[in-house]
Order: sequence, then structure tokens, then C-alpha cells
Amino acid sequence: MQAYLRADGRKGIRNIVVVAYLVECAHHVAREIVYPHRAEGVHLIGFPGCYPNEYAQTMMQRLCTHPNVGAVLLVSLGCESFNRNQLARAVEASERPVKTIGIQATGGTRKTIAEGQDWVAQQLAALAQTPRVEMALSELVVGTICGGSDATSGLTANPAMGRAFDFLIDQNAACIFEETGELIGMEHWMAERADLLARRDLDDIHRTVDHLNLTAHWANSKATDAQLEDITDRLLMAMHDLRTVLVRKKADRMAGKD
Repeated sequence: MQAYLRADGRKGIRNIVVVAYLVECAHHVAREIVYPHRAEGVHLIGFPGCYPNEYAQTMMQRLCTHPNVGAVLLVSLGCESFNRNQLARAVEASERPVKTIGIQATGGTRKTIAEGQDWVAQQLAALAQTPRVEMALSELVVGTICGGSDATSGLTANPAMGRAFDFLIDQNAACIFEETGELIGMEHWMAERADLLARRDLDDIHRTVDHLNLTAHWANSKATDAQLEDITDRLLMAMHDLRTVLVRKKADRMAGKD
């Protein structure tokens, strides 16, 4: 699987342009900027309020610097209280192209739409040249959203999603359920599932202990000098790290009993 590497080390599987309106009054203009490019990976997001809002500021910043975002156009009316400069600085600090366009300063709706569409087109052309890198399943963060439950969801879609998540989690990916209210009535099943997974983890550790004992026997009686030279440093480092963690954890437990 391939992805786009961001400056903070995260990877995105998409490379979209975000057009973000910073007040409801700029919503129409932002939507018109997006419209000609709606099938080309340009997304519309926004904040409808007209006042300082810490939660909105945080959410807009996180959305505009999401790993799947490659460039950001901020659409401002010009008189709103949303801190557009702070948001622009945050996007710029993430090393993404960002432009703030003000409707009042630009000279009205039509001029702003035209200027915004031109900028978006330029960014799409530039983003198309972005090199991609390899991405492991363990680097994925996958979220779900309800697409409209019906009578068959519990028989088809939900189990299919669960199996997909089981596979991804086994690959160390991060999976996020949205609308956890749909799990009402399944608390006992979820608790049993968590207990089963915990027991599986412990079984894996017991097998690891068995493998360590086999490794000791192999190193003592079967391994060649060349094989030992190849693996000794890695084994010693792994065992040193494991011993350090186990000793610290045991000390913490004993201290907690006092």
C-alpha cells in the first residue's frame, strides 16, 4: 500500500485539497469554489458560527492538518471573530500550502469564487506530482460512520465491518467505531470479547516463553558460530529490554501493596 508522507511523520492515503469556510456567510462562496472540482479530491468543510470558539478552532485545525489533506484554502468573509490567522499559521507550520481569501477584501462573491477556483486548480496540479511512500497496515487509522441502518445491518454490514476491523487490528492498525450507541444491549458480548482477546494475548506470551526455552536449548546444543554471531546481539538486547520492563513493573506492583 502506498501513501503520502507528511512533515510530522504521519501518512495519508489521500492527498486532497480542503476548502474551509470560517463563518456561515462564506459557506456559499466556499461551496461554489469546490463545485467544479468536486470529483477531483476537493472537500468542503467549515464552521458556521461568527464568534471565538476554542472547540471549533481545535477541530478546524485538526481537520486542516489531517494526514489525508495536502493543501488548504481558508474562505473568510473578513469580519468574523474566528481566528483565521491562528488557523493559517497552524496549517503553514505543518508544511502544507495554505491560502486565506477574504470575500470583502477580494471585492465580492464572484471575484472570490474565481480566485479560489484558480488557486485550487493550481494546488491540484501540484499535488498530482507528490511522490508516494510505502505504508504498512499497522500505520492505518480507520474510522467508521453509519451510512443509514436498516433491518439487515445487524445481519450483513455490521458483521462484515467487525470482521474487517478484526483483521486490521490483528495487523496493529487503529480502528475507531462511531455511533457507539448502536452497541446498546451488547455490553455483555463486548466484555466477553475483551476477555477472550486478553486470554489470547496471554496465550501468545506463554508460547513466547516456550520459544525462549527452545532458543536456549538451540543456542547451547545446535547453533553454529555463524548463527550465533548473526543473532546474539539482537537476542541480548530484546532480553535486556524485557527484563527492564518486567523488573520495573514488579517493583511498581510491590510498592502498591505497601
